Amino acid sequence: MPINNYDGDTFVAFLDISGFKELMRNEKKAWNALDRLYQSGYEILKNQNNECRVEGIFISDSGVLFVRRNNRIMPSTSESLKSLLVMIKRINERMRENDFMLTTSIAYGKFRYQERIEFEGIEKNPIYGNAYVSAFLDNENGKPKIQSGQCRIVKKNLPVEINNVIEHNHTDEILRMVKERKGDNKHYYYYWMVNTPEEISRFEQQYRDAYILKYAGMLKALKGNLYGRHIR
Repeated sequence: MPINNYDGDTFVAFLDISGFKELMRNEKKAWNALDRLYQSGYEILKNQNNECRVEGIFISDSGVLFVRRNNRIMPSTSESLKSLLVMIKRINERMRENDFMLTTSIAYGKFRYQERIEFEGIEKNPIYGNAYVSAFLDNENGKPKIQSGQCRIVKKNLPVEINNVIEHNHTDEILRMVKERKGDNKHYYYYWMVNTPEEISRFEQQYRDAYILKYAGMLKALKGNLYGRHIR
């Protein structure tokens, strides 16, 4: 289904398959990952009934989602963000079911789509305020580096309404899962993988433990190789 042209302020998400370069070592796995991403994205975006429609473009191992905010009744920015987060959660859950992980960065600002994504400012000067560029650069080079499975929102250029809702809303099912993360003052993190805010700290601990085990395993392999050699 073709996407109609769009030009305005909105939320844009850039999502990427984690570890795709490694997956490309196995052609079957790489094709399976791409097939799952495209199929999941198409089915989930197709079956929407909310006022704030989320649309998407998928190419290679990435996807770009945006909220179409020029409906007859303009939705609030918080409703727009919620609609996008719901779609992101569903796509991530579908990919997880197939043993694949994504990284997702979200930004707010100007976004133009006219048969292709367009943005102003491709010169020698830095680009500011463009939602697609902000989301893409955060996913590729943002600090701290985004980790597999994470979904985060770039704070820069966020409407004041969004900051207020995230920091003071304790009832909305979706927005109460958006939190600041210790050691990072540039982003809000969306914990799509848990059901209640009370589960977030446990998830973070499990996530840290997984990384510790990963590096412990690498160190063990290195030591095993070292000790297995006979030095003459």
